[in-house]
Amino acid sequence: MALKSFKPTTPGRRTMTVIDYSVLTKVKPEKSLTYGQQKISGRNSTGRVTVRRRGGGHKRLGRLVDFNGTDKQGIPATVRSLEYDPNRTAWIVLVIYADGEKRYHLAPEGLKVGDTVVCGERTKVKTGNRMQLKYIPTGFKIYNVQIALGKHASVCRSAGSSATLTSLDGEYAQIQLPSGEIRYVPKECYASIGVVSNAEHNLVTIGKAGRMRWMGRRPKVLGKSMNAVDHPHGGGEGHSPIGLKRPKTPWGKPALGVKTRRRKNPTNRWIVRRRPKKMGRKR
Repeated sequence: MALKSFKPTTPGRRTMTVIDYSVLTKVKPEKSLTYGQQKISGRNSTGRVTVRRRGGGHKRLGRLVDFNGTDKQGIPATVRSLEYDPNRTAWIVLVIYADGEKRYHLAPEGLKVGDTVVCGERTKVKTGNRMQLKYIPTGFKIYNVQIALGKHASVCRSAGSSATLTSLDGEYAQIQLPSGEIRYVPKECYASIGVVSNAEHNLVTIGKAGRMRWMGRRPKVLGKSMNAVDHPHGGGEGHSPIGLKRPKTPWGKPALGVKTRRRKNPTNRWIVRRRPKKMGRKR
């Protein structure tokens, strides 16, 4: 897969790059596995904006993606097509099980049309196959990882991401996440073998503001550019300093260097090693 660039006929085209979609199968999505999406533009059920800078964007047709597949254990599935999903950065594959059922799965790198994948407690270690962590050899790359029993897979689902199974000693398995964090996970949890597809997604250059509007993203405005009634940083003559010791949110709460997560059940006990801290700016 490669990135496509264009002849600079306009300023926006000069730096713009796009993913080469020629690797995808040119078919319409499976109608029984699609659904219409309502535009909410960052608003909650009462119509109030709860997420800023959302709105507009191209109309999307959602795909029902099966992230677990544990209810089809031992039934082989054949890859019918490699497709695009507007709601995620990775590609998806349409698979047909031996009993005739069709489902969408996340596509790993290297999986081709005609290949066979299977989910089970213990299966062959092959790209796309899904099994329990305790049967996967250590050092293998895994994706679509389930980190809590009884819940759907929630880790390593974006384009190019993968975790590494580092240890199976003791009661739990240890996996290293893309951030560098090492975490305890029950050995009975499921994971798929391989790396998520479309690894060059993070190298795409948007090129122009209008392309972000197609994606449903509205412009960002600094608080210091607003009026004093709109933001604690606002007011003053022109683009002046914020005049505060600590930056604040639009609602007057501290914005930097303050913990914002509150949990009844702390999850620190599942973390073996935290992710490396980012290096600060040199004074």
